Amino acid sequence: MEFPQQQKPAGDGKIIYPPGVKEITDKISNDEVVKRLKMVVKTYMDMDQDSEEEKQQYLALALHLASEFFLRNPNKDVRLLVACCLADIFRIYAPEAPYTSHDKLKDIFLFITRQLKGLEDTKSPQFNRYFYLLENLAWVKSYNICFELEDCNEIFIQLFKTLFSVINNSHNQKVQMHMMDLMSSIIMEGDGVTQELLDTILINLIPAHKNLNKQAYDLAKTLLKRTVQTIETCIANFFNQVLVMGKSSVSDLSEHVFDLIQELFSIDPMLLTSVMPQLEFKLKSNDGEERLAVVRLLAKLFGAKDSELASQNRPLWQCFLGRFNDIHVPVRLECVKFASHCLMNHPDLARDLTEYLKVRSHDPEEAIRHDVIVTIINAGKKDLNLVNDQLLGFVRERTLDKRWRVRKEAMMGLAQLYKKYCLHHEAGKESAQKISWIKDKLLHIYYQNSIDDKLLVEKIFAQYMVPHSLDTEEKMKCLYYLYACLDTNAVKALNEMWKCQNMLRGLVKELLDLHKLPASEANNTAMFGKLMSIAKNLPDAGKAQDFMKKFNQVLGEDEKLRVQLEMLISPTCSCKQAEICVREITRKLTFPKQPTNPFLEMVKFLLERIAPVHIDSEAISALVKLLNKSIEGTADDDEEGVTPDTAIRSGLELLKVLSFTHPTAFHSAETYESLLQCLKMEDEKVAEAAIQIFRNTGQKIETELQQIRSTLIPILHQKAKRGTPHQAKQAVHCIHAIFNNKEVQLAQIFEVQAIKLLVRWLLGMKNNQSKSANSTLRLLSAMLVSEGDLTEQKKISKSDMSRLRLAAGGAIMKLAQEPCYHDIITPEQFQLCGLVINDECYQVRQIFAQKLHLALVKLMLPLEYLAVFALCAKDPVKERRAHARQCLLKNISVRREYIKQNPLAQEKLVSLLPEYVVPYMIHLLAHDPDFTKPHEYEQLKDIKECLWFMLEVLMTKNENNSHAFLRKMVENIKQTKDAQCPEDAKANEKLYIVCDVALFVIANKSTACHLDSPKDPVLPSKFFIVQDKMLLPTTQPKPAPVLGAVNKPLTVPGRRIFTKTTTASDTASNTSTNSSPLSSSTINKNRYRHTHSLEHTLLQIMLSSTE
Repeated sequence: MEFPQQQKPAGDGKIIYPPGVKEITDKISNDEVVKRLKMVVKTYMDMDQDSEEEKQQYLALALHLASEFFLRNPNKDVRLLVACCLADIFRIYAPEAPYTSHDKLKDIFLFITRQLKGLEDTKSPQFNRYFYLLENLAWVKSYNICFELEDCNEIFIQLFKTLFSVINNSHNQKVQMHMMDLMSSIIMEGDGVTQELLDTILINLIPAHKNLNKQAYDLAKTLLKRTVQTIETCIANFFNQVLVMGKSSVSDLSEHVFDLIQELFSIDPMLLTSVMPQLEFKLKSNDGEERLAVVRLLAKLFGAKDSELASQNRPLWQCFLGRFNDIHVPVRLECVKFASHCLMNHPDLARDLTEYLKVRSHDPEEAIRHDVIVTIINAGKKDLNLVNDQLLGFVRERTLDKRWRVRKEAMMGLAQLYKKYCLHHEAGKESAQKISWIKDKLLHIYYQNSIDDKLLVEKIFAQYMVPHSLDTEEKMKCLYYLYACLDTNAVKALNEMWKCQNMLRGLVKELLDLHKLPASEANNTAMFGKLMSIAKNLPDAGKAQDFMKKFNQVLGEDEKLRVQLEMLISPTCSCKQAEICVREITRKLTFPKQPTNPFLEMVKFLLERIAPVHIDSEAISALVKLLNKSIEGTADDDEEGVTPDTAIRSGLELLKVLSFTHPTAFHSAETYESLLQCLKMEDEKVAEAAIQIFRNTGQKIETELQQIRSTLIPILHQKAKRGTPHQAKQAVHCIHAIFNNKEVQLAQIFEVQAIKLLVRWLLGMKNNQSKSANSTLRLLSAMLVSEGDLTEQKKISKSDMSRLRLAAGGAIMKLAQEPCYHDIITPEQFQLCGLVINDECYQVRQIFAQKLHLALVKLMLPLEYLAVFALCAKDPVKERRAHARQCLLKNISVRREYIKQNPLAQEKLVSLLPEYVVPYMIHLLAHDPDFTKPHEYEQLKDIKECLWFMLEVLMTKNENNSHAFLRKMVENIKQTKDAQCPEDAKANEKLYIVCDVALFVIANKSTACHLDSPKDPVLPSKFFIVQDKMLLPTTQPKPAPVLGAVNKPLTVPGRRIFTKTTTASDTASNTSTNSSPLSSSTINKNRYRHTHSLEHTLLQIMLSSTE
């Protein structure tokens, strides 16, 4: 093997190996070569530049290691070890290498460069040796030796390519640092950078390569930053030749010149200090495509975050702005698109851009006007402060653009800004105030003739202004305060929107109603008319007609679809149910699936317009609650920028409008009770709106909400009489609307007045010669038996029936105050009158008891009517029972005091003495309709309570041995028969049982009752048949004819049929036994047969009361 003649090695050219290392030749195996080379590597690693003796000793070995045997050895381990040795040799012998041949040096460095490819695999067992090789070369800057070679550029290019290709994300910081040191030293210490070497660096910045190897891009980026002062001139020269001189052949990267400029600018603008003026020249090119390319580039440079190019190079910036007015449409479009990024990243340039965007907002090209809007809206969505009022004004103008695409973009953009800053308050109140005009502007567009505009406004309202996806309370709060803040025209537009939607729902309902009719020519014609009307409310009327015909055909064939559609337009459909219906209908129409289905899209337009996505009964309830909070002063009115008065007024106006379009949603007691509070407010406008709401929605108040009706009617009467003219008018309309059946309701008023008229007429006559009183009493009794519905046709309301019962009971009581009429009132009629005090209606019981008390306390009514108060023990209301007891106490005390103060009263004790009420009470209780089972515990307990209610008051004091008198009176009643039905065994049995209960009560109340009474009680013969009359035949003559309907027997559930009986009106003693033909044993058997059977039950009742 021949070696080049270099420095003369010691020992006459003999190769000296380190101790322990045998000769390395091609005669030994590769493994042995590797083994011996490792020892050589160790020797060189331990040597330094000061080891002159060793340097001379191993010089021959150094020359030997550069031989072809090693440089071209096929074994990579051998090559790696040799490369490490060579690197150390350059370190040891620096600054003069032991190799003087340029060719040999080139071969050595190319050989070393090839070994650096081993750095790629960081997991290789030999990676540490490769790293050592790199570190050694970088530290010593060994490649700088190549500067003396004529073709050093080849070595450097190969080195740069190798390093850029092997670097990857598994390399640590040290590897990258050594690579950087190695390459930067070559650039910075050389005479210049050739184009080929520059290309090896710049190619890593091209997007395609950048994406393939991010680490190579980062390495190139760092290298350029470090060498900016040196390499800038080379870069400027490259771009000058390509951009100015048009020499694209100077580099393979010429076609990527703009990409490179962008990347270099992002790395360090200083790299392009001399290049930027060349771009200004390109901006004025006659080639439109070339201008477009430069504009795209500069748009990225000017718009880049943290870019200061506009301030540093004002001429270039002004030249660029001039391209906004370029004759080439794509150039103008590119400039407009750039403005968005510029506004976001450089708010300080907004003033420069505003004037140019203003011109472009009126550009003849639709796409440019469209992109101006997109630019402004995108910047505004990022930060509202980025767009000034003037820019937003451009968008506002474009909502009236002649092109639908531009109008739509402008409207949707403003809607998005409104939702973000006004609805969600993402930038505070100040930003919300800045764009508060948007809501009004968007609703104003509803006045446009185009159906597309109307549909878009409805969509914006449902999705951005009052998002239907919110829960009900939030959604209604949104609507409540939005309505309060709208201007007059916007309010009218919103009202019109609801009106149109309601009208369209009506058309769909009419169409569905036609489907229920039998097929006919007339029906088909009517259907066609409805379809045409519906199509007019959808976009693209021509297509809409065809699609609606198809939809109508589907409706005719699919009953389930019709059911879903009916549910959707039903007044009772909730918002949640509407969503389900829309989803089901669209699902049915989706098949067969198609990429685009214009028919389905048209049906969706229809469904969106008719679906109640905002208003249902729950929503109305939420609105009313908000209104109540405003009235109470607990709402967030001030925070929402609305005064409480404005909130209340606008809230009622909103409810008034909704009462036209969604009247059914108002039908709840809670809603109406809240509205009643508004009626009582002093604000005239508020009261008028509340009346209007009742007028529009109150059709079912009369039948379903009696409590609301009873409260509302007096208020309406007051408004009709004393309110403002407009309130009076509305109140009358409201009353008219609430009463469904006006004729029937007027009939009840006439009936009550007729009853009063008859009673007044009879009281004026004061005689019964014409028998008119009998007929009147029978009519009044029939009224009570029928519970107020005299015709029994069930066309009268419950409240009116209550009024008629009260009128009838009061009329009988009024007639009873006149002696001539009292005498002809039968026990049955008296009982019917008395039972009014147990009426189901609280007000009837209350008013009747008051009238009864007033007449009794003035001694205008016979004593028997005092017995009616005993029935008050059954009143479920504690206050009513307490009131009745007070009335009893008052009446009893008045009568006792009257007897004491009037000596002549002793002759009329039967009609004045309170104790004489007991016979009437016993007879009344015996004929109580609830007393049907005489031996049942609960019914006997009720009888006992009624007796105790009266007797407890009567027996408070035992004056004149009154307790014994009461006992004797009750015992005497047991010696009689019921005059009302003497032959009815059951009626007499109930009479005796009531007597037995009364005796128990008296005995338990007083021990003095067992004494003898000196006075003989007198029983009313009208109610009891005494012994001497028991054998007389009793007859029941037919009642005289009365007013048609009352001629038939009158019955009512729970009440007996009543007939008039002729009885004497005088009173007689029942103490005589001479006229009685019955034996004593027979009488005792008949009259006391129940006593022993009741003793145990009565004892239980008394004990339970005591407990």
